[in-house]
Amino acid sequence: MSTYAPPPLTYLSGADVAELCADLPVVDLVHDTLLAFARQDAGIAPETALRWTTPTGAAARSLVLPAWTGDVHGCKIINASLGNHRFGLPRAGGLIVLNDPETAQPVCLLEGGLISALRTAGVSLAAVRAVRELAEPTSVAVLGCGRQAEVHLDLLATHCPALETVALHDLDPARAASLAERQRARLEADVRVAPSARAAVEQAQLTIAVTTTTEPYVALDWVPEGAVFVNVSLDDAAEDLLLGCEHLFVDNWDLVVDDTHRLLGVLSRSGRVTGPGSPAPEGGRAVDADLPTLLAGAHRRRVGPSDRVVVNPFGMGVHDIALTSAVRSRAAGRGLTLPR
Repeated sequence: MSTYAPPPLTYLSGADVAELCADLPVVDLVHDTLLAFARQDAGIAPETALRWTTPTGAAARSLVLPAWTGDVHGCKIINASLGNHRFGLPRAGGLIVLNDPETAQPVCLLEGGLISALRTAGVSLAAVRAVRELAEPTSVAVLGCGRQAEVHLDLLATHCPALETVALHDLDPARAASLAERQRARLEADVRVAPSARAAVEQAQLTIAVTTTTEPYVALDWVPEGAVFVNVSLDDAAEDLLLGCEHLFVDNWDLVVDDTHRLLGVLSRSGRVTGPGSPAPEGGRAVDADLPTLLAGAHRRRVGPSDRVVVNPFGMGVHDIALTSAVRSRAAGRGLTLPR
């Protein structure tokens, strides 16, 4: 009988993760993971969701995202409640589990909220970098001013040194003002609070939507020529923007099709939007490419300087596993060893 034993089970707290994520090359890790996915050296398994209404009436859900990259296998459990702001809590939080490749026993358990936010922002910036190549945005709008907004802006500060103006908008003006104040201390750009979502979008070369809305509202005529709209949250982009933009990219078409809540999934099931490589339906459109194909250089249709681009990432758990693996590799001697 073999004497192989898996490593001990280690728990890394939110504070541990925050320290270990300092200077983590998030965008490069996301970029490399998308390329690995294109080569089939990384993958995802079907996601599942549990949804409910909280005792105070807020929509809540728990998502389970299994994935692998190389010989690293794991799962993210990410939970969210739209009412968390009332308690001063982030909308989303959860756990990420890495498993021993030989025995499949869990070997590392991490607080997952920060990694989830980091990988989301990393996907946004990797996509923008692929679409616009060396052209950095000088004007950015951010819709929604929670944790995702802050993490996106932190990465923008590192990767977009040419940034000159940042317009923030949130339905809660106090939240927008608070984020603007914090970012003024970090960014050399002019950071201001926009009076409306439209006012923010109309002046921006790059808009990042990170709200909690379930009602589409950003129309095609809000988005300037040559601008990129990254639809991180559920449904900020209206139907005419999704159908009328010159280029539409997703991270994974199968995830979009399977979703019953987001507008792009609804449009796909109604036959108005088809997947990458498929003929566009009459009166509709086809998605131009997924992000692994785009970053691998296999998408041949050029993005012109005046073209409006929408990036609509669903959220692939493989990025969480890749970032978590990188964090664990830095964690020697850190964390709490848990008994099995």
